[in-house]
Amino acid sequence: MDAGPWLPVPPPGYGGLENVVATLTTALRERGHTVVLAASGDSPLAVDGLVSAFPAGRFERLGLPYPQVVGDAHAHALAVAEAVAAEPFDVVHTHLEVVGPAVLGALGPAAPPVLATLHWDLRRNAAFYERFDGRGRVFFTGVSDSQVARGPDALRRQTLAAVPLAVPVDGQPPLPREDRDDAVLVLARICELKGTDTAVRACAAAGVPVVLAGPVGPFAGPAELEAALDAAAATPGHPGLGHPDVAWFLREVAPLLDGGRARWVGSVAGAGKDALLRRARALLTPVRWDEPGGTAVCEALAAGTPVVATPRGCLPSLVEDGRTGLLAGDEAGLAAALRRVGTIDPAVCAAEARRRFAPAVMAAAYEELYAEVVARAAAADADLESLGSP
Repeated sequence: MDAGPWLPVPPPGYGGLENVVATLTTALRERGHTVVLAASGDSPLAVDGLVSAFPAGRFERLGLPYPQVVGDAHAHALAVAEAVAAEPFDVVHTHLEVVGPAVLGALGPAAPPVLATLHWDLRRNAAFYERFDGRGRVFFTGVSDSQVARGPDALRRQTLAAVPLAVPVDGQPPLPREDRDDAVLVLARICELKGTDTAVRACAAAGVPVVLAGPVGPFAGPAELEAALDAAAATPGHPGLGHPDVAWFLREVAPLLDGGRARWVGSVAGAGKDALLRRARALLTPVRWDEPGGTAVCEALAAGTPVVATPRGCLPSLVEDGRTGLLAGDEAGLAAALRRVGTIDPAVCAAEARRRFAPAVMAAAYEELYAEVVARAAAADADLESLGSP
């Protein structure tokens, strides 16, 4: 199970992909599978082995120019390639964008069959996906039908299915509306594509407080960003301050915050995140891009928290308008939806999440895909061997 080198699995705060990997890995091991994890060396997840190129996650480097960061992904992929050459794995499931399928695919029959999960907007690396040929040994799965539909033809031909994301689901009943806080929660990386500025303005227009929970660039929370700004005032050149998300936040979002009705609390995880989700009036997701998977949406529904969102990407497939949340296409519509969100029943949200997003549901879907990948790769190898026979 290859999570890439960027964050520990599970992550201490932000990290949608890594949370999905942690959830899937745990569910697979509960179903009797042996799972070796490839991730940063500080990953605390209980697994049957850990492969890592770096002792700690490299997330803070992702904002650096491409020539400075590309080696990190390849160093991690090299560690994965060495691991699969040393042990007889049945399947490699990689979540490392582009580099994972490229390196493992180049190994051919020297590597086990590969399934690569696509977590992002496929247009950002379209040149790769338009040309990549897994040669019957590397296959893909998306996280939503809408994501896969936007991919190039060559990629869609090698994509076996779309498996919705899963999140931990417990039997704890959701809090009723009357026991919840007034605040709306935004649980996401704070950046322009996530529409954080729209979220704050929509909440102000609706007359409800808002809590922003997520990192700004490489900074986990306000204290880290303030320390970097203070340091830069004395000694210019802090690398994190050059991150585009930081500049956008300081320009577009920070002036809207007052520390009370509009506040940024930084990355959250564990019990802290669970408490925010369970007590929130709603989760607000006003994205400006075609959201591929929507982990936070699944987490909110599992907590019985309705979702107010823009109808882009996978969101219409995750949120049933009028039943588990409300969809609106602009800022005024989002504000109006926030005023009406009390009509959504938390118990219905939680029941739908248990039915659709439970870890066992995702694990069962991937078990079927692993079997299909193994069978297809064996057939491809047999065809290749027959071509080489005299």
